[in-house]
Amino acid sequence: MDITGTRALVTGGATGIGKAIAARLREKGAEVAIMGRRREPLEATAAELGAIALPGDVSVEADCVATVAACVERLGGLDILVNNAGYGHFAPLVEMEKADFEAVMATNVTGAMLMAREAAKQFVKQDSGNIVNIASTSGLRGGKGASAYSASKFALRSLSECWRAELRPSNVRVIHVNPSEVLTDFAAAAGYQQQAAPNKLIGEDIAHAVVSALEMHDRGFIPELSVWATNPF
Repeated sequence: MDITGTRALVTGGATGIGKAIAARLREKGAEVAIMGRRREPLEATAAELGAIALPGDVSVEADCVATVAACVERLGGLDILVNNAGYGHFAPLVEMEKADFEAVMATNVTGAMLMAREAAKQFVKQDSGNIVNIASTSGLRGGKGASAYSASKFALRSLSECWRAELRPSNVRVIHVNPSEVLTDFAAAAGYQQQAAPNKLIGEDIAHAVVSALEMHDRGFIPELSVWATNPF
């Protein structure tokens, strides 16, 4: 697709991978709306990128419905949804609290479903559209302490497959992206330390992969791709 003139909505768009994707889409000529829970950084990023700030929490159904509707109204339509909003909690199984586990699922799984549901209504109506789910290589292989996060990303991968099967007859492309470790503020928010290094991935690398996949001609699409650092050690 030619991204120039398209309308995109990026969840978790104020910082990190989401901000990088929104910036790349703007560079390519898309009109972009970004969604996030924290109003101040969201509005600052929107002002920086020339995007529209739509405050909201993907784990709240009413926010998802209102945000997609507002995006369609303010941009005059919607062509791309990037499900990027994500939350991490890491703990051994024997220390896992039910509330923490459910909070991860509420954002990473239920939130992605709610946003995709609302966007898909628009996409089916117009017989075109793109859903990009930002998952993780943790959704390909689990690890110690990652019960909640890894399970949520395995679930998102399953959702991508289901939506792909349902929406292809309506010319809707569902693209599933698995980043490995990316240097963002995600680690600090999830409660673990991340060692910065120039050979590790940054948000712009994931943005490049997403936009490159979207730019394929509409007659084809990349169902799933993983992005690894060449040598992060």
